[in-house]
Amino acid sequence: MYEALLLLLPVAAASGWFAARRGVAVKSQKQPQEISPVYFKGLNYLLNEQPDKAIDLFIKLLDVDSDTVETHLALGNLFRRRGEVERAIRIHQNLIARPSLSREQRAQALLELGQDYMRAGLFDRAENLFIELTELKLHNEQANIYLLEIYQQEKDWKRCLEVADRITVSHYPALHNSIAHFYCELAEEQLRQQNMAAAESFLKRAQHMKRSSNVRVLMLQAEIEYTRGDCRSVIRLLRQVEGSDPAYLSETLPRTIECYRKLGQHQELYEYLEQLYQRHHCTEAMLILADMIADSQGEGAAVEAILKHLSDTPDLKGLERLVRLNLQRSEESPRETLEVLLSSVSKLLDKEPAYQCEHCGFTAKKIHWHCPSCKTWGAIKPIQGIGRSIKG
Repeated sequence: MYEALLLLLPVAAASGWFAARRGVAVKSQKQPQEISPVYFKGLNYLLNEQPDKAIDLFIKLLDVDSDTVETHLALGNLFRRRGEVERAIRIHQNLIARPSLSREQRAQALLELGQDYMRAGLFDRAENLFIELTELKLHNEQANIYLLEIYQQEKDWKRCLEVADRITVSHYPALHNSIAHFYCELAEEQLRQQNMAAAESFLKRAQHMKRSSNVRVLMLQAEIEYTRGDCRSVIRLLRQVEGSDPAYLSETLPRTIECYRKLGQHQELYEYLEQLYQRHHCTEAMLILADMIADSQGEGAAVEAILKHLSDTPDLKGLERLVRLNLQRSEESPRETLEVLLSSVSKLLDKEPAYQCEHCGFTAKKIHWHCPSCKTWGAIKPIQGIGRSIKG
């Protein structure tokens, strides 16, 4: 109730002022301060915890004309920001229904109502309003940006590309990066349908957009080559990811390792992983190296390698592997302790997110190319070590 009072008192004050001003216009100068009794009735609703009735009365007091349109828009905006979308919709609908609005005022009200519908999840209604604005050529840029958001939510990538073509890059700085990901999404759809030629066509268009999308393009191209059975091309493509963004190495290593082994290039694999680890202290590379060291030099040498890694890069995955190796080598006496420790670390790993958005901090167990929280493309990356700091 206290919050509703704080919210509506400025509206009540504005309503009272407009009502008083109209009284001055139609009545004698003897009563310049006379206020409509409806205003006091509205305040009474507020005090009796009936904010909806109060809103209806204050809206009636604020007759829509050139002086009060901005007040209506501001009030609706305020409700939408507070999450009270139904009230915002009511106010903006009431505004649009008035025939006295100018063309520009109606367009502004349509833009606000479209945002209300978006906030409420009514994308079809919002879409219709924004399309109407583009046809009127009013608030065209903003309407297209909102349409792009809607089509991304609906995963309609072809319509995303159509709308993106109408948006000025200076008004949407991440546009080139987004377009590249739209093409990647279309390429993935074609890959699932085993249509390699169409997938490659979309990837070529993605390549022309922005370097930040290169990692995803390389990974998708590698999947196409893997489907064709060309392991050498897969290795060549995935090794290029290191130069684009080493944060994604953990995503590429399983397929890279698989292809090295299919080619029987075990020594080349060992050398590649060793160099990779020296350059990036990549935990996933160390875990594979530890397995290979255990096979060739024994578990003791693998334990030493992981201990050295943990002293430089504290990491739950490395700790879990260390406990597992020690459990395999242990005698009966410490075995129970190690089993409990292994179980605890494994449970901690299960709870830990594997990915984090560098833009907003959203965490997830699987990779998302489009952040569900801040809607940024390509900002979610594998978490390295115990955690990752967020870019400011």
